[in-house]
Amino acid sequence: MRSFCTWVAVLVLTGPVVALEPKDVWLIVNQNVPQSREVANHYIAQRKVPPDHIVELDLPQGEDISREEFNKKFAEPLRAALKEKKDKVKVLVTTYGVPLRVGRQPPTAEEKAELEKLRPELAAARKKLAELEKTPPANPQELAAARQRVNLLQSRERTLSHAESQASVDSELMLLWWDQYPLDRWVINPLYWQLNETYRRRHPPVLFVSRLDGPSVAIAKRLVDEAIAAEKQGLKGQAVIDARGLVFDPRTDPAGTGYAGYDESMRETAKLLEKAGLTVVLDDQGPLLKPGAAKEVALYCGWYSVGHFVDCCEYVPGAIAWHLASFEATTLRNNDSKAWCPNLLKKGVCATLGPVAEPYTIGFPKPAEFFGFLVTGEYTLVECYARTTLLGSWMMVLVGDPLYRPFSPTDKWTSQDVVPSPQRAKKLSP
Repeated sequence: MRSFCTWVAVLVLTGPVVALEPKDVWLIVNQNVPQSREVANHYIAQRKVPPDHIVELDLPQGEDISREEFNKKFAEPLRAALKEKKDKVKVLVTTYGVPLRVGRQPPTAEEKAELEKLRPELAAARKKLAELEKTPPANPQELAAARQRVNLLQSRERTLSHAESQASVDSELMLLWWDQYPLDRWVINPLYWQLNETYRRRHPPVLFVSRLDGPSVAIAKRLVDEAIAAEKQGLKGQAVIDARGLVFDPRTDPAGTGYAGYDESMRETAKLLEKAGLTVVLDDQGPLLKPGAAKEVALYCGWYSVGHFVDCCEYVPGAIAWHLASFEATTLRNNDSKAWCPNLLKKGVCATLGPVAEPYTIGFPKPAEFFGFLVTGEYTLVECYARTTLLGSWMMVLVGDPLYRPFSPTDKWTSQDVVPSPQRAKKLSP
């Protein structure tokens, strides 16, 4: 995974609490997968969602959908079906059988023509830079100019080819009401909690989106049943945070969006969960926790084992767990996958999140922000996710009951106690 620092114009301001209810939820069903409707019906029955809050679409049966199919067979008919209810729709739930990942936006004819001219220029610029770097001492100004030339041409190539325009279906659905937005990378999510109201008002509404999915229909249904049970009984168990002992230096990572910044956020997570009254196990060593290292786990966050699930915890019903690493949600239904998301679901986790492709570190929520809002009991699962995910039209997907609220509000830890993480980083700024 590559780290990435992004800059957005923001003011730190906690947005208003949104009291989500079953009537705010609409479910998306793939009419070509009978189990998709089965999962939707189960959710409606258990959460008392109005029975007509279902939209059936003619979608591919696999986990991938092309950009053209997504536009014509998914986004357009969904918009049409919900157009008259736009003000009432707050939450979308994709169900088992609905595609997971949207493919790249293909270049237009004009973009292809420009790419044909640009690529020889880029090859020549790279060759010149390589020659300068091989024969030191190069003129510093000439070397800097050559590097800048390569960077500019590479950036233009990426834009024209839409090289990073793939995304999770659910992340695109957050922007369902946006007529147009760039597909060369991501957009800044207006629901992110540090953005001010001025920024939010400049954009169309953004939807909360989560997914009831997994390696089996039974698992997808269990996500609902265990969420409701945990709400009634209260989520009990310990929190396990598996950091790596990386030293965070705000001088080299001002916004805390690199590896060490996220590692610092994990340590901050451990501290805040203790303040909130949970029993916490923090491992701040480089190696990953070993198999069977922890039992009775209610919350887990760790890293960095890419595409190689380690069965390090035994989870209580209702547990929320995610592993920060690339490609951990490239599939949810493949039983043979070694990715973390499907395996966490098979191991009994009630909710998880992960990327369908390379997200950069900044694609993930900061752990201290996500878990910080979660344990206040003031927000549902999908609100905690949407409030702490900076990028839309990007790679992340949330799996779980959107209305799941595993903790009750308490004076011990409130949303006023949640601060930007890592705390020693500079606030996001232009």
